[in-house]
Parts: sequence; structure tokens; C-alpha cells
Amino acid sequence: MSWKWQFVGADGGPVPGVDDGSSRPEAGFPTQSDAETWLGEHWRELAKAGVDAVILHEDGREVYGPMSLNPPE
Repeated sequence: MSWKWQFVGADGGPVPGVDDGSSRPEAGFPTQSDAETWLGEHWRELAKAGVDAVILHEDGREVYGPMSLNPPE
């Protein structure tokens, strides 16, 4: 299994030039928990880089999202 984050900009499209972090395995995360822990540690940097929301995928299947990285209003 491979768990991966998709980064979404405010326009609903991909965010160009955003690196999902060197600590993330290129092939994805082995578990959902690992993916969610990584996001919990890196969401602030992603938001600063222009990521508006994330979508979690498992082996190409959308699990949930888009989940906003913006603070509640």
C-alpha cells in the first residue's frame, strides 16, 4: 500500500513548485497514520507555500479531502 498527499491550490488545481518535503518517502507512506503524522508536522510550511488543501490517496484511490489547511474563520 502507498499513501500519498495531493496538494491543491486556492484555484482547485495543483500547486506548482511545492515540494512535499524531503522527509516524505518518494513512493509514499506505508500507512495512513504515517501520512497523517507527516502532514501534522508540515502543514504550516505547505500553507505558506500556497497549498490551500490536501487530498489523501491510497494506491490511487481518494480516501478523503479536500481538507483545508487554512485556519477556521
